[in-house]
Amino acid sequence: MLVVQKYGGTSVRDIERIMNVAKKTVEYKNKDNDIVVVVSAMAGETDRLLNIAHEIAKFPDDREMDVLISTGEQVTSALLAISLKEIGYDAVSVLGYQVRIVTDSSFGKARITDVEKEKIFAELKKGKIVVVPGFQGVDEDGNITTLGRGGSDTTAVALAAGLNADLCEIYTDVDGVYTTDPNICNRARRLDTISYDEMLEMASLGAKVLQTRSVELAKKYNVPILVKSSLVEGIGTLVCKEDMMSMEQVVISGVSYNKNEAKITVVNVPDKPGIAAKIFTALSDANIVVDVIVQNVSRGDFTDITFTIAKTDAKKAYKIMEEVAPGVGAEKVNIDNDIAKISIVGLGMRSHSGIASKMFSILAHEGVNIEAITTSEIKISCVIESKYGELAVRALHKGFGLDAEDVKEEK
Repeated sequence: MLVVQKYGGTSVRDIERIMNVAKKTVEYKNKDNDIVVVVSAMAGETDRLLNIAHEIAKFPDDREMDVLISTGEQVTSALLAISLKEIGYDAVSVLGYQVRIVTDSSFGKARITDVEKEKIFAELKKGKIVVVPGFQGVDEDGNITTLGRGGSDTTAVALAAGLNADLCEIYTDVDGVYTTDPNICNRARRLDTISYDEMLEMASLGAKVLQTRSVELAKKYNVPILVKSSLVEGIGTLVCKEDMMSMEQVVISGVSYNKNEAKITVVNVPDKPGIAAKIFTALSDANIVVDVIVQNVSRGDFTDITFTIAKTDAKKAYKIMEEVAPGVGAEKVNIDNDIAKISIVGLGMRSHSGIASKMFSILAHEGVNIEAITTSEIKISCVIESKYGELAVRALHKGFGLDAEDVKEEK
């Protein structure tokens, strides 16, 4: 059996935990499995490197930033390979450009276009455990690229798909996927299984267990993902096709909370064709992903256009909008960093009515005002003031019957 394992930053935080990862890896190797291990940078390392760069330049060059921050994963992969050799197992670390995880040239947000798997298969045939740094690749010109925060998940799934692995295990600091963040709601429950679609929605809505692009790849190439903890034993949560799950699903599987978004409003935009296209084309050209979009009811010949983006893109997006606004005849641009997005997700929403009204009633009962709403077939999201975020999570979790019956008292 061929297994791809990925260990996140908290799992490789220090030498003790790296040695623990080595022991977990050889447990699989001793069962005659071929093992490819993908590792993140040690916890806090990427932020440390980013901070150093920003001490030098307010807007560091994107290409050089990828060269810099990719070194975090390189260090971890080498240390894990050394650890494996130290306990008597042959291992080799292979960097992104050596494997040739080929990407486009969107530095900081590169997308994988191909995985040249021959190098890995050659090392596996020699009986070696192959260690690959996550988060990084190489473009067609030989430049080092990175895949964006959480990109090691994407590396692992891409390798699992390219190698036709039997299973992709994602090890993190939680023992599976929960109905909501246990740090916010102590009545959250671990799910045994969750569909790709539900996990994709939850990941895109702020659940930190898996990176969105990794779930997209897993669904596209039908890669089963087992989310487990590297710190405690447990069966984890299987992310899989819908037809592998039980026939009857609960209406709502989880509640997601994302406080890492900002809201931008372009005020008094001429209400005529082509204006929205100009606004969002400018953002697209800058590789900025837009989430919720709301256009207010027209006030005569003018309207407001509001959208949300990741806080990491907020300054850049605001600067772009200030440049675009005069050209489209807008009055001004406002930005609000004090928002949160609260969402409910579930396959059962396809066949049950009244879910939206119930959600809005629960929030209204708690005195939470809704600033924007967006929906899909299996999710409803509301933008609210950030100070109400955790209250809304707990209220919705209880209101939709997701609370665990037996819980430990909060300390």
